[in-house]
Amino acid sequence: MIEDQDADFHKPTSDDPTWAETNFFGFYVPEAHLNVGVYALFRPNVGVVISTVAMNSKFVEAPWQAEYWDAQHHLAIPQPHNLRDYKLANGLSVTSPDPNKVWDVEFDNGDGVAVSFRYTALADAFDIHDPAQDPVVAKALAAAADDDTFAWGEAYAGHFDQTGKFEGEVSLRGRTYPVDCVSTMDHSWGLRSEHQGHTMSWLHAHFSENFAIHAILDFDPDGGPDAATDLTLSHGYVMEDGKLYGLSDATGRTIRRGFFAQSVELEVTDSRGKTHRLTGLGRTAFPWQAGPGTVGYNVLAQWRYGGDNSADGWGEIQDFIGPQHLCKIYSGDI
Repeated sequence: MIEDQDADFHKPTSDDPTWAETNFFGFYVPEAHLNVGVYALFRPNVGVVISTVAMNSKFVEAPWQAEYWDAQHHLAIPQPHNLRDYKLANGLSVTSPDPNKVWDVEFDNGDGVAVSFRYTALADAFDIHDPAQDPVVAKALAAAADDDTFAWGEAYAGHFDQTGKFEGEVSLRGRTYPVDCVSTMDHSWGLRSEHQGHTMSWLHAHFSENFAIHAILDFDPDGGPDAATDLTLSHGYVMEDGKLYGLSDATGRTIRRGFFAQSVELEVTDSRGKTHRLTGLGRTAFPWQAGPGTVGYNVLAQWRYGGDNSADGWGEIQDFIGPQHLCKIYSGDI
């Protein structure tokens, strides 16, 4: 269960320099196909933070082809350490006046690019380790009472996802975009290697303030670029009328252009036994490197619920593959 104190820094479990805390705020302006991501990865044991800010509305193969890309990897963590109130040297400031419910985020690069928004939670945070929320965890605990590793080891020893309302504005070199959307943020803490050691498809579809679907799925990229991949469930939930219903089952398939999702067919079943079918179509493509040791094939997707073309939703698809794994794939060594 996520508590108020989980909005702040956690005490590292060791003095290992790879201990990390992350926050990601991703949102979009659907009419412009503009996808925005604000990310920070703190390493408190060494006093530095990685921060990236990305804005993209196109299909690009390099981050500098997007409308905006800023990645800084050795920013100092402000003293005293406070994850609910900090300002970084790259122009990013974050405050949380109501922990795990409200976040106020500002960014200004001093050169015509700025972001200002308030995130307000629409439901509780979803703890991927809580069997009361996550049927996958409950099933695993029932099968092995001492098994509590459900999220790729230490990197996600603590993790929650949460769906909320983003309201604000993006300024992009003379163009202004109002922000008014439903999207999903996350927060993780634990030991995190510089090298991505697993694949992950982190995606969500938001249809209204009352209905959204979020899923973390696994896939096998070894077929190489352009190869379709099947999806298997790791964690996820349906948010409906402010309540969360953990996913108990999911099947899906991603059609790819390179490693970017061109389309996704997904069927999920929640803890009520209710099945949801949805289709996502990629409207952008952006290779997001949250850090030097990971590649996120990021897509803003337009979603349809069931066979209802009027049920229009939006949300990101982020498919993560480690660069060393990609080297083996592109070298023909897999």
